[in-house]
Amino acid sequence: MKKLMLSAFSILLVSIIIWGCGSNKGDDNLTTLPMSKIDQKVSEFKEVELTADISHLSEDQKEMLTHLIDAARIMDDIFWQQAFGDRDTLLNRIGTDELETFVKINYGPWERLSDNQPFIEGYGPKPAGANFYPQDMTKEEFNNFEAEDKTSLYTLIRRDKNGDLLTVPYSEAYSNKHQRAAGLLREAAKLAANESFKKYLNLRAEALLSDDYLASDMAWMDVKNNDVDFVVGPIENYEDNLFGYKAAHEAFLLIKDRGWSEKLNKFNQLMPELQKSLPVEDQYKQEMPGSDSDLGVYEAVYYAGDCNAGSKTIAINLPNDERVQIQKGTRKLQLKNAMRYKFEEILAPISDVLIDPDQRQYIKFDAFFENTMFHEVAHGLGIKETINDKGTVRNALKEYYSPIEEGKADIIGLFLVKQLAEMGELEDEELKDNYVTFMASIFRSIRFGAASSHGKANMMRFNYFKENGAFTRDPQSGTYQVNFEKMTQAMNDLGEKILVIQGQGDYEAAQKMVTQMGNIREDLRDDLQRLSDEGIPRDIRFKQGKDVLGLSE
Repeated sequence: MKKLMLSAFSILLVSIIIWGCGSNKGDDNLTTLPMSKIDQKVSEFKEVELTADISHLSEDQKEMLTHLIDAARIMDDIFWQQAFGDRDTLLNRIGTDELETFVKINYGPWERLSDNQPFIEGYGPKPAGANFYPQDMTKEEFNNFEAEDKTSLYTLIRRDKNGDLLTVPYSEAYSNKHQRAAGLLREAAKLAANESFKKYLNLRAEALLSDDYLASDMAWMDVKNNDVDFVVGPIENYEDNLFGYKAAHEAFLLIKDRGWSEKLNKFNQLMPELQKSLPVEDQYKQEMPGSDSDLGVYEAVYYAGDCNAGSKTIAINLPNDERVQIQKGTRKLQLKNAMRYKFEEILAPISDVLIDPDQRQYIKFDAFFENTMFHEVAHGLGIKETINDKGTVRNALKEYYSPIEEGKADIIGLFLVKQLAEMGELEDEELKDNYVTFMASIFRSIRFGAASSHGKANMMRFNYFKENGAFTRDPQSGTYQVNFEKMTQAMNDLGEKILVIQGQGDYEAAQKMVTQMGNIREDLRDDLQRLSDEGIPRDIRFKQGKDVLGLSE
C-alpha cells in the first residue's frame, strides 16, 4: 500500500490530534487516587535545578542556546502527541497545580513508574503502541499490512477513510513543527563557530524535513570538541511497547565538561580489545566497533520529550543506527550533574536502608559514574546483525529488544569495569565499590517499575542474581550483602545468555527472559515500600529553561 499522499493528510490530521489514547467522563471526581496520594507521588520526584556555568561561552553561543531550547520545546510538543494525543484536552480539565505537575511528569494520565496505571478517571490501560498506531489495530492486522515503510522508525500507522491501514511519514505528520524546528536549527547554525557543529545542525534540519537521519547521525559523530552539544529529533523506541519500531521525539541540550572528558579519552582506543574480551563465543562478537567512538562528560541544561518522561536519563549512547555504529561507533555522553543528583538524593539514601552496614563503605559516586559510563560503552559492543540472517537484532527481537539491550548494557558494563581493572586501566580501582554500588543501583532503577525497559532489565538481573546467590538478604535487618565471587560468576553467565539471544535473534528466548524474570516479585515489594516510607525520592524532576541559565526569552 502506498504512503498517504499530502492531499489526504488533512483528513488524518484530525485523528492524530483528537485521538488521546482514551476518553474522559468530564466529572468532578477527576483522579482514581485521593489528591493526598497525588501530592505524595509528586513529592517522590525531587525537584533540582538543571543548570551549568556558561560564563565561558561567547555571546553568539549564548544566543544559540536560546534557539536550541526553542527547538527542544517543539520536540516536547511532538512527544506529547506521540505518547498521549492532544495535551490541552487533558490539561484543561485539571484544576490543581500538583495534579498538573504529575500529569506533566508522566506526559499523560498513566503513571510511568507504576506499570502505566491510569490515575485520572475515564482513561483505561495505556495502549502498548501509545499513539503511533490506531488504538483498535491488532498485531495480526499490522503483520498482514503490506507497506515497505511500516516498520520504519519514522512513520505513524493510521487509517484511511475506508478504515484500511496506511503509513504517514513523520515529516508529513508533524510538518509544521518540523519546519519550525528546522528553521531554529539553521538559525543556531549561523551562530556556531565550530564547523562540525554547524554542519550537524544544518544536516539535522534537513533530516527533520526528509526523514533521512543517516547523514546527520554521521555528522554528529564528529562533534567532539564543541562546548555545546544538542541531541534532537526522533531517537529512542522505548515508548513503542507494541513492536518497538517507532522512534519518539526528544532533545538534550548539553555543556561540555572538558576536564572530566579528557580523563576518559584513553578508553576509546580500547574498544576493539574490550569487544574481544566479552564472555561469549567468537561468533557473537565478530563485529568490530567503529574507531571514532567518543566518551564525553557534560552538564545537561535542558531535557525535552521522551528523555524527560518519568525517570530521567543520566547518560547517552547514540546514534542508534547500526550502520553508523559499525562504521564509526557511538558517542557516549555522561550527564554529570543529573548523575550526581541521583546519587546524592536517591542512591546514597537507599544504601543506608537496604545495603548491609559492613558494605556501605563501598557506595561511591566514582563507582556509580563508572558503572553508568560503561553501561553506555557496552551498548556499542556485542552484535548488531544476527548471525543467522534474521536481520538486525532490533528487528528480530521486536518489542523485547529494548529490555534485552538494556539488560546487556547493565551486565556487560559491569563486566567491562572488571576487565579494565584487571588490565590496569582504572587507577586505584576497588571492584567492591563497583559491585556494591551496582547492587544498590538495582534498587534505585527497580523503582522505575516494570513498565519501562530499564525497569524490566533491572528485575531480570535482580532475579538472576538472587537465583545464583550473588547476594544474600538478612531477614532480621532486611539488608542485602553482595557475595563478590558469586556475583562475578552470575555476571559472566547472564552476559553470555543475553549476547547469545541477541546474536541468534531468538525472539522466543527474549520473550521468556523478559516475561519470566522481568517482574517485581512479592518478596521485594516490602523492601521497596520501606524506601517510600523513608521518604526517599524515586527520581528527579527539573527546574530548567532560559531563565535558569540566565538567558532572556
